[in-house]
Amino acid sequence: MIPTLISWFTDPNMRWILMGSLLLGLGSGVIGSFTVLRKQSLLGDTLAHAALPGICIAFMLSGVKSMGLFMIGAIISGMIATLGIHIITSFSRIKQDAALGITLSVFFGVGVVLMTKIQHSGNGNQSGLDKYMFGQAASMMLSDVYLMGTVSLLLILICALLFKEFKLVSFDPGFARGMGLKVAVLEQLLLLMTVVAVVVGIQAVGVVLVAALLITPAVAARYWSDALGVMVILAGLFGALSGVIGTLISSTLSNLPTGPVTVLSATSIFFVSAVFAPGRGLIAKWIQRVRNRRVIQPNIESVGTHAVLQRTAAVERSTE
Repeated sequence: MIPTLISWFTDPNMRWILMGSLLLGLGSGVIGSFTVLRKQSLLGDTLAHAALPGICIAFMLSGVKSMGLFMIGAIISGMIATLGIHIITSFSRIKQDAALGITLSVFFGVGVVLMTKIQHSGNGNQSGLDKYMFGQAASMMLSDVYLMGTVSLLLILICALLFKEFKLVSFDPGFARGMGLKVAVLEQLLLLMTVVAVVVGIQAVGVVLVAALLITPAVAARYWSDALGVMVILAGLFGALSGVIGTLISSTLSNLPTGPVTVLSATSIFFVSAVFAPGRGLIAKWIQRVRNRRVIQPNIESVGTHAVLQRTAAVERSTE
């Protein structure tokens, strides 16, 4: 155990993975808070699957594995997917949830076809490209960590600067529009930030699981506070903690992938929040229910006794 602890601080690759996972969870949790509040949780999953064709096309055009090029391709692919969702919901009777499901299936199917084509192309650089399906945090380089850190900090900075505007758009778009805010621009900016957060997390978690890292910390944070500011901070902390725990567990136990373990760590935090959070947790609700029963039951009994006495008096008066 002690040698493992020492390796966490002495191994440069381990430090890169740890820092990358921490920054990834931090940025994803903050952006995920607004995604959850706007009831667009499935959108993150759709954008994650829609990013796969963009990654494949970026590799086919460049022939090299570059995180920056993959990000550009995934962002373009994600924006095309959102445009497709908008067209489907605007010019047909299909609801948004069905449009999200259709877009997710189509783009992911195209991505799998392109991935298969790349694997049979004979290009030597394609080795390891399939790891973007399920993630491979161990393949992160120092340059990838710098990129992930820069993007995550930029997302957090934008959220901090436009916090009031995002808050209004999330809770009451009509009121925000009445105040003169450019609601459409703010919504597109939030959508773009969601796409970027998803794309950044693909290398560590993969397109299949990255939506969980976006949504689960935010949902867990919702149990602890009604204030949006506190929720955003807690979601970022829960996301960062999930990244750190997932990295440490996967490095301690052999043959455990970092991405899925990180998602399971976030799920564990959600479970703890759902059970033990004050006010909203299951235990807190049970205690409050017991207290209400103790207060209400005597009142019901006294009211019942009073009603019986009134009924008896009325009967006696009627018989006189």
